[in-house]
Order: sequence, then C-alpha cells, then structure tokens
Amino acid sequence: MKKLVFILLVVLFACENEKNKTAGSYPITPVDFTQVQLLDGFWKDWVTTAMKATIPASFQKCEETGRINNFIYAGGLAEGKYEGKFGFNDSDVYKIIEGASYSLNLSHDPRMEAYLDTLIHYIAAAQEDDGYLYTPWTLKANEYNEFNCCSYAEEGQWVGTPGASHEFYNAGHMYEAAVAHFRATGKRSFLDVAIKNADLVYDVCITQGNNYVPGHQEIEIGLLKLYDVTGDKRYLELSKHLLDIRADHSSGEYSQAHLPVTEQSEAVGHAVRANYMYTAMADIAAFTKDPGYLNAVDRLWKNVAEKKLSVTGGVGASHEGEAYGDNYELPNHPYNETCASIANVYWNYRMFLLHGDSKYFDVLERTLYNGLISGLSLDGKLFFYPNTLEHDGKNPFNQGVNGRSPWFSCSCCPSNLSRFIPSVAGYAYAMKDEDIYVNLFMNSEVAFPLKKGTLNIQQETAYPWKGGIKLTVQNEKPVHARIRLRVPGWAEGKAVPSDLFLFTQFAGEAPAIFVNDEKIQSAVEDGYAVIEGKWKKGDMIRMELDMEVSLVEANRKVEAKKGLAAVQYGPLVYCAEGVDNEDLFSIAIDPADKYNVEYRPDLLGGVNMISSEGINLVPYYSWANREIGKMRVWFPLEK
Repeated sequence: MKKLVFILLVVLFACENEKNKTAGSYPITPVDFTQVQLLDGFWKDWVTTAMKATIPASFQKCEETGRINNFIYAGGLAEGKYEGKFGFNDSDVYKIIEGASYSLNLSHDPRMEAYLDTLIHYIAAAQEDDGYLYTPWTLKANEYNEFNCCSYAEEGQWVGTPGASHEFYNAGHMYEAAVAHFRATGKRSFLDVAIKNADLVYDVCITQGNNYVPGHQEIEIGLLKLYDVTGDKRYLELSKHLLDIRADHSSGEYSQAHLPVTEQSEAVGHAVRANYMYTAMADIAAFTKDPGYLNAVDRLWKNVAEKKLSVTGGVGASHEGEAYGDNYELPNHPYNETCASIANVYWNYRMFLLHGDSKYFDVLERTLYNGLISGLSLDGKLFFYPNTLEHDGKNPFNQGVNGRSPWFSCSCCPSNLSRFIPSVAGYAYAMKDEDIYVNLFMNSEVAFPLKKGTLNIQQETAYPWKGGIKLTVQNEKPVHARIRLRVPGWAEGKAVPSDLFLFTQFAGEAPAIFVNDEKIQSAVEDGYAVIEGKWKKGDMIRMELDMEVSLVEANRKVEAKKGLAAVQYGPLVYCAEGVDNEDLFSIAIDPADKYNVEYRPDLLGGVNMISSEGINLVPYYSWANREIGKMRVWFPLEK
C-alpha cells in the first residue's frame, strides 16, 4: 500500500506539471527499467551484484573517506574540516544515491530507504538559505587543504577557473539523484533540495545574466531530468544556455570550449566531459528541434564511430588529460576511462532515440559488454578507472595500483558504476506508436502499453554465450504491433558501423527468424527485422544468431594496430591472460587456426573459453579477477 501511494504521488505530480511543457520529445520512447522485470541470467547477475555489493561497499567508502562527513560539517550537524582531495567528492555521494534509488525500484529495501533518508537529511542541512550547495565552498576548504587542488576560490561561488570547476558538475549529479529518489519513493525531500538549487542557478545565470560556464559538463543532463519530472521550462532553457555559451570558456579543447557546440565536428578533449556534453546536446536536439544541435551531434558521432572508438567500445585513448586523441590514435595502452564508457552508452542511446537506427546500439552493445563492465570486478567490490588493452603484469596502471582497486581518491568510476548497472534493463526496449524495439538481449518480461491494448512479452536467451533469442507473447487479448528485432551488426559480418574495424574472417550464417517455429523472410529496416502481426498469448518469435570466432583488424590508418588482430565471439571481445597461457607475449595468431568454444560454468562466474593451438582466451571484461598478471587483446598475425 505504501509503494502504491508513492506511485500515485509521482503520477499526480507529473500530471500537474505536464501542462507546463511546450518543448518536444524524442521520436522514440524509452521503456524505463522499472517496467522491465529481469529474469535469471547474465544481466540479472550483474544487477544483483551491484545492489548487494557495489552500492553498499561504495557507501561504506564514502563514510570512511569523509565524503558524507562533509555534508554533516557543512550543515552544522557536527564540527569538522573538509575531508578529501577533490572538490567534486560530493558528486560520488549523489551518484550512489541515484543507484540506490534505482535499486529500490527493483527490490524495496526498508533499511536502504531509511539510510537514504538520513543522507538526504545531511544534504538538506548542508544547503545554504539561498539554495547554494557545494561543501568545499561552505567549509572553506582552501584555507587549510594540503593538496591545494580543491580551492573553493577556484571552484565555487561561482566558477572562477572554468577548466577546473566542478561546482555545476556536482549540481547536475544532485539533480539526477534527486529525480531518481523521487521516482523510486514518491518523497520530495531530495527533489525539493534540487529544485531550490536549480532555481538559484537559473537566477544567477539567466536572470542576473552571468555567463558562468561549467568546467565539467553534467549539469546540462541533470537540468533536463528536472525539466522532465517538473515540467518547468526554465530548466530546459538553462541547460541549452549553458551549452550555447561554451565558446566563452578559457579552457579550450580540453573542456570542448574551443568552438560553439553547434560548430564542433571532432571529438576532442576530456572524454567524459565530451560524452556528457554530446548526451545533453542530443537531448536539446530532441526537446527543442534545433537543427544546429542535431547536425552537430550527428557529425560528432560519425567522427567517433569512424576514427576514435576502441575495439572494446572504450573512448578517450590519451592518458594526457583523459582525453580523445587524434583521429585514428588508438594505442594498445589506451586510457579508456570507465566513466567515458558509461557516458558513451548514454550518448548512443539518445542517438538511437533520435534516429531509430540499430548502428547506435551496435556501438552501445560493444561498449556495454566490453569497455564498461570491465570496470567492475565479478564480486562487485573492485574497480578499474582506466581500461588498458595490454598489461605486463607489473605496471601500476590503475591510478597507481597494479590490478583492480577497491576505491580511488578520485572515485568517479565506482560511483558511476553504482548508478549505471541497476538501470541496465532500461536500454533493452523502446517503442514508437505500434512499433516495438527489442534492442538488447536479456532474460526479461516487459509490457508495452499500445493504443489498442497491452503487449506482454517474455524474452529468453543465453546471450552472450549463445545466439538464440526467443520472444513469447503473454497477453490474453490479441494486439497488433510491429516488432522490430535488432539484428546485431556483428551477426552480419560488420564489426562496427564504419570501416574502423573489420572482420578478416567471418564464417557465420545469416541470422534466421522464426514465427511460431516457421522460418520467415522479414524485411530489415535500419538494422531491425520487422515482424508485423496481431499477437496473442503463446505466439513466439525466435531469432538465431550464428556465433563464430572472428578475427578483427583495424583500419590501416591506425598505426598501433598494423599487423595485429583481436578475437571476437558474438558481442564479446576476448583477451589472453598469463594465468591461462605460458609466455603470453610470444603468442601469434594464425588466421588458419581452428578454435574450440567451451562454456565453463566453473570459470569467472560462467564464461565461454576460446582455445586454439597455443592460446586460451577469456572475455575481456573478466580479466584480473583471478590473479594480476599479463594480459593482451591484440596479437601479432603470423605471416
């Protein structure tokens, strides 16, 4: 009953504010993760791990490192000085609250809800009377901080050094967390804090006309989520304003401020900043129908997909500045920050919602299964900040650690994983009128509310280990729909939606589609098999994807990959670890080799191991979960 009351409050609040909306929306409608019930399998295991291990462990680290104390001290609930090295530490607490709120949507936990109530009490106490909320400023961190890097004079009230500022960045994560908490519980305690802060930022930036530019993009996304839940058009206006003025920024390419955002064509600078900005630009393109934003975000996506994407879907190859490198600069020791992969999923999802083309999901899936979940250990408590593609077993590449780490002084990646993983089911499905999109393959049940009835579908699959996907209709009353079933590019011999990577050998058969066990020839539009019908209980759609071991080579313009190949099976990129191979760095791949694929339930939580003469491979995401040793993704080709 309590949860029902919360839901009714959310609906009433949304209806009250819907009348204020005049802007547009995406052509395709997301199906929120709260509408998808995950069933046992690959992704439920990841979500359960995040809920039971990652989120609690991350909150514990926030307690141990003073991140939570900073709110207590700033709110006058106890006396103390600012704790921590960075001014953006507040954002970690916000992101984990966001993830915990998502978890409450999936499985209500009274103890977690009470813990969030306590944290929100601390946060509300730390908010100043006018709505300002940034604990380094309130606690005057620069007066004593030995690190000399979280100076409130540089980072707060308001944005004095644009390239360094995380003042607005923190606010953006607060808004996202507050919206998630409101939607999960119906409580306005955190949402009201966020609204009060956003109203202050609007007054300072719009009413007073101060062109303060965020140093690290994020507030733009958070404001759009506030707009979505409140209907207050000022938040949409402010988000666009903060993007429109980025060329007034002194930090140049590093913060994507070298040109007006609508004139940018190449992904440059800090990769997380960039991908958050491109995500917000896609939102603005959808909500305002601004052709300048749409054209710019299309150009930027094309640049990344054609010239700056890792084989694992990671981005931001350069260690210097955690940044995008030059075109075709894809080293074997890339930076590929975990946060940049998460932001890459956010961006590509919005590109799909704008255009309805499966190529965006080809990139999203590559990133998700490889360069993103690689950042989290199988037990959910250890993390990678960067994601290298080659390791000598000795180099402390992971922010000074040789292997995975339980936390970092800059812990944006653990907190980002805490909020992303619980919401992963929200990327599986979408809809537009009577068109149903099935984008990702995971055991799940979902209901699609159509104009003439509800379509209920259960998806069953052993993906990514096997290529069979079965959809079973569960609704009693027949309902008409066009089911658009994504045909992954890899299943048709396309490594990526460009010539950046190519399969040099691909022996897989064409995907097969069956309706009620009868093979059909369906039209394929924008990468989707379109299957139209009036669907009733018991109807079944099945797709069989032929999974074969394939070798991947890079475009010849990628100097670092000349003469090298990587191994892929289905959506997964594979690697070799020293624990499974002797003399790892003397191994070369013979294109004529035959491979054996064996599912090993006892290995790394259950994976397919790929073996051939002289080499044993495991999924890249799973490396460094047994011992810290040598690893490589790219291998010399035997001549």
